[in-house]
Amino acid sequence: MINVTLNRTEFEYDIHSLLKAFFPKEDVEIYYTPEAQAEGKNVACTNHSLERRTAESGSASADTSVADRFEIQYEDTSITIAWEDAPEGPARCTFAVDFSDRTAAKNALKEHLYQLLEKETGHALPWGTLTGIRPTKIPMKLLNEGKSHEEIAAYMKQTYLASDEKIQLSIEIAERERALLSQIDYENGYSLYVGIPFCPSTCLYCSFTSYPLASWKSKVDTYLDALEKELDYVAENFAGKTLNSVYIGGGTPTTLEPDQLDRLIKKIRGSYDLSHCLEFTVEAGRPDSITEEKLAVLRDNGISRISINPQTMKQETLDIIGRHHTVEQTVESFKLARRLGFDDINMDLIMGLPEEDLEDVRHTMEELKKLDPDNITIHSLAIKRAARLNIYKDRYEKMQMVNTKEHMDLCGDYCEEMGLSPYYLYRQKGMAGNMENVGYAKPGKAGVYNILIMEEVQTIVACGAGSSTKRVWAQPNPDGTHRIERCENVKDAGQYIERIDEMIERKRLLFSKE
Repeated sequence: MINVTLNRTEFEYDIHSLLKAFFPKEDVEIYYTPEAQAEGKNVACTNHSLERRTAESGSASADTSVADRFEIQYEDTSITIAWEDAPEGPARCTFAVDFSDRTAAKNALKEHLYQLLEKETGHALPWGTLTGIRPTKIPMKLLNEGKSHEEIAAYMKQTYLASDEKIQLSIEIAERERALLSQIDYENGYSLYVGIPFCPSTCLYCSFTSYPLASWKSKVDTYLDALEKELDYVAENFAGKTLNSVYIGGGTPTTLEPDQLDRLIKKIRGSYDLSHCLEFTVEAGRPDSITEEKLAVLRDNGISRISINPQTMKQETLDIIGRHHTVEQTVESFKLARRLGFDDINMDLIMGLPEEDLEDVRHTMEELKKLDPDNITIHSLAIKRAARLNIYKDRYEKMQMVNTKEHMDLCGDYCEEMGLSPYYLYRQKGMAGNMENVGYAKPGKAGVYNILIMEEVQTIVACGAGSSTKRVWAQPNPDGTHRIERCENVKDAGQYIERIDEMIERKRLLFSKE
């Protein structure tokens, strides 16, 4: 347990994220002095235990008997960080800040907190103080301002303390993203996401909105009825817009029967102008959901970009995580797709899965090398609160779950041997080894939608249960960022069906804003 006491409601999220990066297995709780409580701002939403325990109050103070204690004191022109239980004894630092520049003040706080943690623990983070999910946004912005690679690297090193390797990776990917995004219509364009929230089973690490198909099989057509109603609304109201990409995800879209897949894709093709569509992707995903008949439906509808996701090629790990398919099924599905003419196949892998070591990763990459996919996405395991791996963590806490620089470098080296280059990158909370997710692709095979969802430069209209529409205003703000607003569809598939008119109304309200 790590307890942090603040005398002002400021930068809580950044403090929490950085401490979790250094101590991923510890719970971090924020407490407030009476002075901070008097401000009132954001206290209720940032400290779930405020009413139960209040640091430095006259009664019911925070329990620090088994906790590392941090105190962060904000003054008018300075901040003091004190770590009472540092390995070498109490440690503290004080530094000047200008609170009128919020971004500079936040970066200064993160820099000094990071340096204190690094010094006391002897541990450095590959991404330094960067805790956001889109680190490539920084070099992208600077490239657009005309900065050189050298200037960008120096800025990221000084401001965020990132490693040289990660800085170069982010710059390299930003350059590739810029080239791909040059094809995108920002002013009048959009992309379409279609969610199918069903899976053969729920994986141990998964927190996405999905339902076991067995209990929903008789209701899938009713779900598609509601989905088509939402698709009709979008098609009608975006008729004058340019559709740049379509992505059918989930869940596992190929849990649909062949006739249901055919129905859905024909609905999209018949309702939308795809003449400017750069890619149409369907996640085949789970090998245990793939059949020749389903793949034939996709090919007959002109789709050549799919995902077949093994996550690992070690059977024992597949059994642990609840992937009810075999390594052999993965290989057979991939070869079948190639035989049917699919020329743009992605394969997802996860680093840090239970009981996998570096040699297991090497074995997986050797097997993928034999298949020669067009894209490989390397994910670092991120354990979300809703995942069974977290909910029942006492069952799995003794299992080895390790991801290191060596793991990611090994995957990167194999991808390079296979002629794949990194083209998009993002991070998540709680990632194993504080690493990242990186997509690699052969020339001409990079996924446009993947970049768009990360860089937030184009509106993505999302249909289906659990999906999130993101409206991006084309005209940038004075600081170069874009105004972005979202509307969510309900996660529960039954509620989605019953409340489909409300889901449509949410979109109408979002897109009626000036």
